[in-house]
Amino acid sequence: MADDSWRLLSIVQELAATVQVPPSRYLLPEQDRLGGQKLAGADMPEPVPAIDLRRLLASDDGAKEEAAKLRSALQNWGFFLVTDHGIEATLMDALIAASREFFRQPLEKKQEYSNLIEGKQWQLEGYGNDPVKTQDQILDWSDRLHLRVEPEDERNLARWPCDSETFRGLLHEYTLNCKRVKDGILRAMAKLLELDDDCFINQFGDKASTYARFNYYPACPRPDLVLGIRPHSDVCVLTLLLTDKDVGGLQVLRDGTWYNVPPVHDYALLVNVGVSMEIMTNGIFRGPVHRVVTNSEKERMSLAMFYAADLEKEIEPIAELLDETQPARYKKIKCKDFVAAHYEYFSKRERVIESLKI
Repeated sequence: MADDSWRLLSIVQELAATVQVPPSRYLLPEQDRLGGQKLAGADMPEPVPAIDLRRLLASDDGAKEEAAKLRSALQNWGFFLVTDHGIEATLMDALIAASREFFRQPLEKKQEYSNLIEGKQWQLEGYGNDPVKTQDQILDWSDRLHLRVEPEDERNLARWPCDSETFRGLLHEYTLNCKRVKDGILRAMAKLLELDDDCFINQFGDKASTYARFNYYPACPRPDLVLGIRPHSDVCVLTLLLTDKDVGGLQVLRDGTWYNVPPVHDYALLVNVGVSMEIMTNGIFRGPVHRVVTNSEKERMSLAMFYAADLEKEIEPIAELLDETQPARYKKIKCKDFVAAHYEYFSKRERVIESLKI
């Protein structure tokens, strides 16, 4: 019988407490540490675009100004900050505090929510790491708790920490708030392309999924050799990211240069275009390539809300955006096949969307 022990990862939080040099499976190849791939990153040439959601959704001249800023952000970066979104700062603080409390629990307690079935078979939901596809795959210096939060009636509460009803209640409330924010942003994006307001929302289908991913990045003894998360684009339609207020690490790639995204201090959410949206808009809006670097002294946390279409729904360029001069640039693909392919390409540090170009 083949030895598949290489598929079973150590919890990075436990490694960080015991090693002075990360194991070789986490070390980047020499060529990725040099030249344009240096992990230090460059300062952004301009502030991260910030969109006032309340003004954007209003029906006055202020909405036109915010819409112009949104268009510029989508065309130049593929991500932006959303402010005045209506989510209480106390809710955001409490949820992050509850998630930190989870990651600080003893390992045996956290493993009650493991994403390994019977300690071997990987599944998306639960506590642990991303899947390992090959023996030579370079591993990320992070742990995560990944939970499906929508549809609400399909939540797998066995994977939700239950020591405290506080966590479940906070995540439920945050999910409801983020859905409102996401819908507002999608309607504004549709208007930019002169589509029906609910065009993008309708692309999700009847059983659309929302996943909450709590990312935990322990301090790393060699941040010059290791990545928290490898370069990738999000496979979903849209991502809302609640970043660590105190510790940076997110970097975005543009024109061959990695730029550092500064920590967000004013409770703004970072909104990221996913490659499913890139397909739907026929490449008008592109999902940015991004990664996370590590810190030698401080742990870092973030919470990403991933909004994905119904797994049985086909993703393709929206017909209203196509004509003889703008033919479809991407093949049609079923969402569940797209997600499965994403993890294969993700393990190889490649963008799955490249395989769908016509």
